Amino acid sequence: MKRGIAVLTCVCALTGGLYYGISKWGIRHETLHLFDAARQRPVAVDLAVRRDYEVKADDGYWKLPVAIISNGNTVKNTEYSFLANVFAARGYLVASVQQDIATDPPLMTKIGLPYVGRREVYQKGEANILFVLGQLEKLQPNADYDHLTLVGHSNGGDTAMYFAKQHPELVSQIVTLDNLRVPFVLSNKMKILSFRSKDPNFRTDPGVLPTPQQAEADRIDIIKTQFQHTDMSDRGPYSVKERIQATLDEFLGDGHCTELAPAPADNQLVANAAAPLP
Repeated sequence: MKRGIAVLTCVCALTGGLYYGISKWGIRHETLHLFDAARQRPVAVDLAVRRDYEVKADDGYWKLPVAIISNGNTVKNTEYSFLANVFAARGYLVASVQQDIATDPPLMTKIGLPYVGRREVYQKGEANILFVLGQLEKLQPNADYDHLTLVGHSNGGDTAMYFAKQHPELVSQIVTLDNLRVPFVLSNKMKILSFRSKDPNFRTDPGVLPTPQQAEADRIDIIKTQFQHTDMSDRGPYSVKERIQATLDEFLGDGHCTELAPAPADNQLVANAAAPLP
């Protein structure tokens, strides 16, 4: 077991170093300050794309896959660079969307209502994503907007799941970090990876996670971790971010986390992350 932990630590360290190097020298970052005139709403977007793949796309030799990242409540869209770098390193066009703005009403929980009363929040996020996609098609025409990868942390993960429910024809993959409210999409046409925290202050609502049988049938990897909910952003410790990067990279590489095979847990957690944090 100790040897396994040591190997994992080395792999995580190498992965983190690789993405840091690529991010510093090979990935182009750009901030877009967009304005949706129809809704009279500003939408900030942080773009990340690997320069050599962008050149290939411009020359017609590559079609950029697209990943949309949605931020968690009170976290900025710019605070998910550790995720954006993984996607960009693999040739994705990454758009991190600022889903909430200062004039939005505070996020409230209303027990007994669908999605604890947050449907309008997710509908707003859906509209933001559709607007951003329309703008990106003008700026980056050599990208694939018909097979999206949606990524989100907490409330952003719920936004991603909600969007996928409304537009299944556009979504191929979903990656969430501790989304708590919107039930998982059950479709064998989508691949899903979800990291779950071990945090008593953030509990997943009943019915959100699939059963082990549903997860196995629909290519869903649910990764049980020892992480805190709020650590799943750039604010978290390097050890957390490196482990998430390593698992995400494996998921993107072959579509399934083979090293994190399903293991008995309870009826909602179907996979175990590698060794818990010390």
